[in-house]
Amino acid sequence: MNRYLAIGMLLVPAAACADGIVVDRIYDPYVEALETEIELRSILQYDDELGDAQKYSFGVGHALSDRWALEFYAIGTRFDNEHLSINAYELEAKWQLTEQGEFAFDWGVVFEIERGIDTQIWEVTSRLLASRDFGRWTGIANLGLVYEWGSGVEDEIETELRAQARYRLSESLQPAFEFHLGQDTLALGPVLTGLYRLSPGRKLRWEAGVFLGMDDESPDRTLKLNVEYEF
Repeated sequence: MNRYLAIGMLLVPAAACADGIVVDRIYDPYVEALETEIELRSILQYDDELGDAQKYSFGVGHALSDRWALEFYAIGTRFDNEHLSINAYELEAKWQLTEQGEFAFDWGVVFEIERGIDTQIWEVTSRLLASRDFGRWTGIANLGLVYEWGSGVEDEIETELRAQARYRLSESLQPAFEFHLGQDTLALGPVLTGLYRLSPGRKLRWEAGVFLGMDDESPDRTLKLNVEYEF
């Protein structure tokens, strides 16, 4: 077990969000062999003083094996009344470190590299993923270190923590509570998530959550809406 934990910590070098939006998807550490997915993620951030921001990510991914999966994203953001435009691309790799149930916690790592389209700004991201079941509850934590560099920005390293406690009421409806901590953000809120099996080998995952800022620097309200089609 210590061997996997050491590998994971060594491979968590960096993560960054140039748009300043910290609330986002919380990853479990699992990879479904040879599965393809199409994903749409949206984060809507509202603040009376800081202004509003929206971030949309459209991704297509595929599991290369029972341990590795790759996904490519086009990312669009909009601030206040600006027009929505695609301003970045991202490549993501997910590595499942342990078999489910092999140890007290299941472990994985996510790597991301993002490049701005109209800027010379790069973001490199990696997160250590941990998950454990407690009866009908599932706890998931994502721990990241962040790094951003490029023209017009200061090179910086940050940290992020995202955590979820989810009650497995049924496969199609699972209430949860999430915590998001990062640069200028400390947010808590409820989430509903679930999975619908459309046909053999075809699934639809969804989640929706609302988060309140817990200090003066955090956005007042953030909404998260994600849909993922797997086949």
